[in-house]
Amino acid sequence: MQNFQDWMNSLNSFVWGPAMLLLILGTGFYLQVLLRGMPIRRIGSGLKLVWRGRDVDPDHPGEVSPFAALMTCLAATIGVGNIAGVATAIALGGPGAVFWMWMTALVGMATKYAEVVLAVHYRERDAQGRFVGGPMYAIRNGLGKGWAWLGTAFAVFGGIAGFGIGNMVQSNSIAAAMKTSFGIAPSVTGIVLAVLTGAVILGGIKRISAVANWLVPFMAVGYVIAALIVLVVHAADVPAAFATIFTHAFTPTAAVGGFAGAAVMAGIRYGVARGIFSNEAGLGTAGIAQAAGMSASPVRSGLIGMMGTFFDTIVVCSMTGLAIVVSGAWTTGKTGAELTQVAFQSAMPVFGDEVVAVALAIFALTTILGWSYYGERCWQFLAGPWTIMPYRVLWTIAAFLGAVTHLDLAWTIADTLNALMAVPNLVALLALSPVVVRLTRDQLAAALGKD
Repeated sequence: MQNFQDWMNSLNSFVWGPAMLLLILGTGFYLQVLLRGMPIRRIGSGLKLVWRGRDVDPDHPGEVSPFAALMTCLAATIGVGNIAGVATAIALGGPGAVFWMWMTALVGMATKYAEVVLAVHYRERDAQGRFVGGPMYAIRNGLGKGWAWLGTAFAVFGGIAGFGIGNMVQSNSIAAAMKTSFGIAPSVTGIVLAVLTGAVILGGIKRISAVANWLVPFMAVGYVIAALIVLVVHAADVPAAFATIFTHAFTPTAAVGGFAGAAVMAGIRYGVARGIFSNEAGLGTAGIAQAAGMSASPVRSGLIGMMGTFFDTIVVCSMTGLAIVVSGAWTTGKTGAELTQVAFQSAMPVFGDEVVAVALAIFALTTILGWSYYGERCWQFLAGPWTIMPYRVLWTIAAFLGAVTHLDLAWTIADTLNALMAVPNLVALLALSPVVVRLTRDQLAAALGKD
């Protein structure tokens, strides 16, 4: 077993190595160039469309409002990576890793835009009349039957990876946080998670989106406010924190305190990797949820969908990174969620630890809910609608098992499959990029409406 785990660790390091990061970043940069920077230039318009998307328009085909579809995407992406992942990137790559997260998000907005445009453009109705879409459908309907195997590969990787990266790993993180901060037994946490998960996902996308509709804004705003308290307490050090981030993005970080030091390449590697892990730009998952959104325009859906990357990385991840740097916690030698807790405790010594623990638990719970829909659609694509209910039951059971099981190997396997999901999606994005450009050119003005 140890040999297998060592082999999986080596494979994981390879698939998430420089080649994969370059492929994801390169695709995003290529799409930004093709779109002439439109995703960045239209951030303001995207924010307006997100606000307008709260309204349900029965004349537009789809199951949920565009806003609810976006909240479902954010439910899946705003998770452990925003708290523990950002902290790990800084602990291994130095403060400069935050800068490279920002760069990843800016090119990732083009990737996420293209993913959603293609997902909505090539979506289908299933036997029950529900809209289904995502990279597997875009590949089959956009590239033709000869490429259907590539869509199948995406669905296999996503359908299996979801149980790990989107479920058991998340529930394990919740159980650990609850035990450390509140002394709650993992078995108790597991039972509560299974009940909550089952109650939501058994109702399908409409119930998942309804929960995400109020829980995601609540958790994101609450966490940002807590991080802002850290910044206010350390207000005098904020300019120096920004200077530190920009300086160490291009120069090595010397050893200081408990920080061992880091080369520039380490900052780039960990900043890019954790940014991608958090916002999932390039993995293709966002299009699966956005395909269920009410929309008559793939471009309008794309403009709304790309804001998921903006909110996840530019807003939430930035708040974590800035709190860690401005508080000086990054020099303590801590890593993961513990590093974020040190930063929050510097401003809120009485309850900073608990704030991070609760935020991590809620973030991870919403990831379980959001990813349940991604996996469900992958298995439906592979084997048909009959898989939906058995899948939901297994997903609920997995939430309990994750809370009470040791998951080092499961994390590695799921993380590897997560990376492999990106390959079919990126191939489709590059091959179908002319379709994205054409749709953007034809529909942009109408999609923006009064903007």
